[in-house]
Amino acid sequence: MSASRIAPLDPPYSTDLQTAFDTVMRGAPPLTLFRCVARNPRMLQRMMAGGLLDRGTLDVRQRELMILRTTARCGAEYEWGVHVAVYADKAGWQADEIAASVHSDAAAACWSPQEQLLLALADALHERSTVDDELWQALSAHFDDAQLIELIMLAGLYHAVSFMANALRLLREGFAPAFPV
Repeated sequence: MSASRIAPLDPPYSTDLQTAFDTVMRGAPPLTLFRCVARNPRMLQRMMAGGLLDRGTLDVRQRELMILRTTARCGAEYEWGVHVAVYADKAGWQADEIAASVHSDAAAACWSPQEQLLLALADALHERSTVDDELWQALSAHFDDAQLIELIMLAGLYHAVSFMANALRLLREGFAPAFPV
């Protein structure tokens, strides 16, 4: 595959842009995705303001499972790989779980019952853009209202991020793995 459809900005960056990158990247070089979106400063500002990687109502494993499954279902290898590279250790992922986030159904044995519900939620939102009553009832037994809202917002946000990464045909970051075979 060739370069992305919109060329990412190269340094040096304006002071405001460098500050924005530093806030999100915490000293690491900015991701290609951010450097491409920076071609429209208003969109970059909105994208960064709408991020959900702060301490929310979910633990890191729950949050990242929702993100991995959503980006995998969208075929967004770029974003999936970034999250595996950055969060796999923090989330305590094992190799079989990383592979299963892409290739297994929600009921795979490597997942706890609660994690199976998260995967079922990601799958339902991807396939039908809604959640049936049976799944909602099961989710409500494990997650409170604030967590349910956060999970749905994560799915929506990472659909949008996946659309951007896929439409721009972003190449994987050098540190990020490919989808497992």
